[in-house]
Amino acid sequence: MDRSHKDWAVKFDDALWAYRTTYKTPLGTTPYRLVFGKSCYLPVEMEYKAHWATKILNFDRKAAGERRFLQLNKLDELRLEAYESLCIYKERTNKWHDKHIMKKRFEKGDIMLLFNSRLRLFPSKLKSRWS
Repeated sequence: MDRSHKDWAVKFDDALWAYRTTYKTPLGTTPYRLVFGKSCYLPVEMEYKAHWATKILNFDRKAAGERRFLQLNKLDELRLEAYESLCIYKERTNKWHDKHIMKKRFEKGDIMLLFNSRLRLFPSKLKSRWS
């Protein structure tokens, strides 16, 4: 196979599907489940589920509507749980990060490097930003 820069377009859909269906620890679920409210299924599993749904609900639109309404309420609960899980994960990460920061004390007369972070329209490549 001839490799070129256009190969990413062929693999993009697969990579996106893998990202959306992979369990994310901070969220406690998959992005797919947050959006659609249910786990993703392969097409073969989907056909089985569709057959099962028509068999159980027997094409009763009212029962199907009520069931979907309950699923939407569960989706809101799922999103709230994911938000809370994400907040807890961020809090833990911040505590871990802050614990590993080494505190430094500077005394008068200490020599240190200062980084000049001002935005320049035409920065010179060879000039150091440290002083």
